[in-house]
Amino acid sequence: MAEEECELSDEQKKEIAKWFLYNAPSGEIQYIAKDLRSVLNDDKLYDEATSEAFPLYNKSHLICLELPCRSGDVLITPYNELEENQFIEPRTAQIVTIDHVKQACTEARPAADEELASPYVEEFRCALDAEILKYVEEAYPKGVCSVYFVDGKDAEGPGCNFEFAVVIAAARNSPKNFCNGSWRSVWNIKFKEDALEIKGKLQVDAHYFEEGNVQLDAEQECQDGTIFQAPDDCAISIANIIRHHEAEYLKSLETSYSNLSDKTFKDLRRKLPVTRTLFPWHNTLQFSLTRDIQKELGIGK
Repeated sequence: MAEEECELSDEQKKEIAKWFLYNAPSGEIQYIAKDLRSVLNDDKLYDEATSEAFPLYNKSHLICLELPCRSGDVLITPYNELEENQFIEPRTAQIVTIDHVKQACTEARPAADEELASPYVEEFRCALDAEILKYVEEAYPKGVCSVYFVDGKDAEGPGCNFEFAVVIAAARNSPKNFCNGSWRSVWNIKFKEDALEIKGKLQVDAHYFEEGNVQLDAEQECQDGTIFQAPDDCAISIANIIRHHEAEYLKSLETSYSNLSDKTFKDLRRKLPVTRTLFPWHNTLQFSLTRDIQKELGIGK
């Protein structure tokens, strides 16, 4: 006798829905939310799940939203969040209110003085922001970036410690072509009396879903440092360090995927097939699947 299926509680349904939303590939959360609304068939559960999952998703994916009146863009990150649904955009000194579920800015106002960094810290932030902006424009088509003060925003002079977060995001979503992907990197820079500590986390994700479902989710952490200098010199040094580490990581990814056919796919297969004959991996070009199929089907005759 088959066991009776257990009915899920509302709380369990909500947690499952949140998991699907939070783990949605880049640029696909709205599609998943639409399907979940139909599956749940319960507006209350749907609203609870989306109100909890969307803020986490938006901040972890570093989504970029257009400011009201098309006056610029704002990144949604944990580093520029002031209060619930409110984020600071330091380049234009605005406080933006957003609707997480609709992924849209609903309001913007000028930042108050107490919400901004001191002139001393802001000088370093602006110099670094300008260098990172130049780098991103060169390296990432349609990439966006910003520099946020994380700690010590009221520092008034040399000898005071403070910390920035450099955030870089680039997304290329093409659902009509069945592929979406994004690049995300966050660099925490601690300014100390005579040195800078730099820690970065790089993340790449891609989803290809034409007649299948293939996903890439890769990340790497790195660490570096440099000496404390004048604002412009610090900015150039930091930007060069970020450029170096990100270029090295991209190069390593390219190398890994160029070896897919020669090494990775080979390692996925057993050493000896059913015929007990080794497959000639060193000379796979001698085979032509297309030729064999054409011969079998009589194509081209």
